[in-house]
Parts: sequence; structure tokens; C-alpha cells
Amino acid sequence: MRAHQIMTRSVISVTPDTNIVEAANIMLKRHVSGLTVVDNSGKLVGVVSEGDFIRRSEIGTGRKRGRWLRFIFGPGKTASDFVHEHGRRVSEVMTASPVTITEDTALAEIVDLMERNNVKRLPVVRGDKVVGIVSRANLLQAVAALAREVPDPTADDDHIRGRIIDAMEKNDWCPFGLNVIVRDGIVHLSGVITEERARQAAVVAAENVAGVKKVHDHLCWVDTMSGVYLNSPEDENLSKAS
Repeated sequence: MRAHQIMTRSVISVTPDTNIVEAANIMLKRHVSGLTVVDNSGKLVGVVSEGDFIRRSEIGTGRKRGRWLRFIFGPGKTASDFVHEHGRRVSEVMTASPVTITEDTALAEIVDLMERNNVKRLPVVRGDKVVGIVSRANLLQAVAALAREVPDPTADDDHIRGRIIDAMEKNDWCPFGLNVIVRDGIVHLSGVITEERARQAAVVAAENVAGVKKVHDHLCWVDTMSGVYLNSPEDENLSKAS
């Protein structure tokens, strides 16, 4: 399998000048743990994630280094930590020049890059433009949907996947973080919905794509006020049966 077969195509991006409060609110509202950072031309310049908000002065979690450690690391490191903990713009807290992959990158290489660089997501680029993102969640969804030995997707499966995503992304009810996996015409839908009626709409949209034989619903419902989430009825029934 390769990146384009599991990646999330709808990537949420911010600019280097975006206020960090706005970036944090976008992550909370869209239920994502990271955002790509692009400049005015759309070129990828960085990634900002939940980890970049852990050490912050507002919540009293800034690093506290003893005199000896300050001597070892020097003033440069202390200055960088100060900017990261007090900066107000995404450019001041983001990871610049992030590790990237292409649409044809194999999953084995993706996992190796994640482990070697200790990252949870990799932007998928075509040239210097972001066309998708592969996260650990995408890999987990692939494992959950395809636990048994199955052949690699056919060209038809890839076309079906593209048509399903295209059919959903143009609607305001499209699940956040939509991911679609197709094997031999069998579709697995993953993502987050905040309105139960969006679940049926998503399933119907997939069922109406030519070549689809069956649709499995793994869409998770989230309450935007409390953060409470529920697995899909299908997944709940599977967990009770196991």
C-alpha cells in the first residue's frame, strides 16, 4: 500500500502569521491534532501540532532549567525555549521544514520515517504543495479495516475511493478528517461527524458511487460542546460481539 491509498486529502492549513489561539481553536473545532503551515503561495513551510502547545507560559508548563543546565545549553537554547513558550504566532512555535512524503511512498517507509523522526503525521506533497496528510490514525484505520491478508487495491478501487471523496467533500456535512479505504469494492468510511444525519448522508453518498459493493461505517460522532464521542453503531456491535 502507498500513501495516496490511505491519506486524508482534505488538509487543514494555517499561515505562519496565524495567531496561536486561532490555530488551537481550529484544531479543537475540527478535531485534528495537527495543522500544516503554508505561505501565501501555498508552499509548505511547517507543521504545528498539539505537542507545540504543551510547554506554554499561559498554563504554567514552561521549562524550568537549573543554573547548571542553563550553563550547558547556553543562552541560545534558553532564548529558543522562551520564544516557543511565549510566541503569539504559529511561525514561532511550529516545526519548520517538516519531513514529507509523496503520494507513492510505501507504508513501510512511512512508518519508518515516523519512528525515526518521532512524528505522528507526515504531509504528502506534490512538488512543494500539500495534497494530503498521513497520520498514525490513518495507519490505524488501515489496520482495523484490513486486518486479514488482502491483495493491494486495484486501479478500480483507487478510482472508487477518489470518486467517493469527491462526492463528499463538496458538501457541508462531509465528515472531518474523512478517510476512505476501498478493497475489491468494499468501502470503509472513517472520520468525525457532529450531526448524526451526516452518517446516513455519507453512507448513501458512498453507496451511489459505481463499483461499490458494500459500505462499512466507522464514523465517530463527537459532541462539540463536551467533547464526548461515540463509535459508530457498527463498531459498537463488533466490540460487543468480540
